[in-house]
Amino acid sequence: MDIDKANQEATQKMIEARAMLTGLAKAINVIPGMRDNLLLHAGPPITWERASGPMRGAITGALIFEGKAKNETEAKALVESGEIALEPCHHHQTVGPMAGVTSPSMSVYIIKNETHGNQAFSNLNEGYGKVLRYGAFDQEVQKRLRWMEDVMAPILNGAIEASGGIDIKALLSEALHMGDEGHNRNKAGSILFLKALAPNIAKVSKDSKVTCEVLQAIGDNALSVLNPVMAACKAMADAAHGIEGSTIVTTMARNGTDFGIRVSGMGEQWFTAPAQIPKGLYFPGYKDEDANPDIGDSTITETAGIGGFAMAGAPAIVTFVSGTPQDALNASLEMYEITFSEHKYFTIPPFDFRGTPTGIDLRKVIATGITPRVNTGIAHKKAGIGQIGAGLVRPPIKMFEEALMAFAEKYGV
Repeated sequence: MDIDKANQEATQKMIEARAMLTGLAKAINVIPGMRDNLLLHAGPPITWERASGPMRGAITGALIFEGKAKNETEAKALVESGEIALEPCHHHQTVGPMAGVTSPSMSVYIIKNETHGNQAFSNLNEGYGKVLRYGAFDQEVQKRLRWMEDVMAPILNGAIEASGGIDIKALLSEALHMGDEGHNRNKAGSILFLKALAPNIAKVSKDSKVTCEVLQAIGDNALSVLNPVMAACKAMADAAHGIEGSTIVTTMARNGTDFGIRVSGMGEQWFTAPAQIPKGLYFPGYKDEDANPDIGDSTITETAGIGGFAMAGAPAIVTFVSGTPQDALNASLEMYEITFSEHKYFTIPPFDFRGTPTGIDLRKVIATGITPRVNTGIAHKKAGIGQIGAGLVRPPIKMFEEALMAFAEKYGV
């Protein structure tokens, strides 16, 4: 068995995947396996009993949004009785930031990998602060979700369809040369996203007031492009999954309790370890003791070679997640030690446009003792409060060790 050959195939598929945003649709109409009594969530599998505060809050908020519960007590009863099922987004070609909870009637972005034919999906981004993905679920959150669903989503879908689709891979390539890293800093990418959408939003919207509201909602949210970027990275990573004999990591995800990875040559098996609490900068009035362990599917960005792996080109991100510009440079340099390849299309200006480190290789993680660098938002540990900061975290090496041992056992190496 030639592991390097398998890894070359996996990373090339990841790199060559062309992720196009083609539109939006109700989750139940497009996400494979979605059903009326199912909620999707970030990270590896989780039960209500083991779920963190933000995850429970987001589940509660989604069930209120669906009209199935009125409060957390009713939500808990529905999930614990089995009437409502919980399954990872990743099991359904989907990703979601932070809690990542996606319910049947929510609209999702549709990404098509034009190179390999697979699709991926993600929900809409609410912005910063007290939002569903951080576990908030009060009337203000519900009102925002309903406006996004009833007003914004149809207009976005019409605008994307009128544009003939938006090449998210090309958008990312440009944004990485404008100070973004594609995970926690998406200011340039969101402006490019708005630029691509604005003419067609004006074309398809029949109400000038609504047009203004939608444009402002996208323009005011520096994370507006994050969700389609995550779905694009999911489509790229999924193209690399299922290669026999490959040690390339194709999933990294957290549910607020566990951090989990999946490996190209190991099928759908998860390898997990306890999620860590990020170290970073907090909003006024909050501290380490308030923080929930790491949560979200957004580490799909690092899996695809951006995010923390591309921090060298986004020095301003340290004002949000902590550190210095030199730390950002060092973070990217270190990631070359554990990756199999360098990206052909995602490049880093300060490194003379060297390709971003791409394709986390289990063997290199264990050989060096270096785990991936991740930058992330920080959620309050209690449901309903929301985001309290942002920082940096590394996944536990234990799950990489277990994955490599399982790989060796499966392939007899």
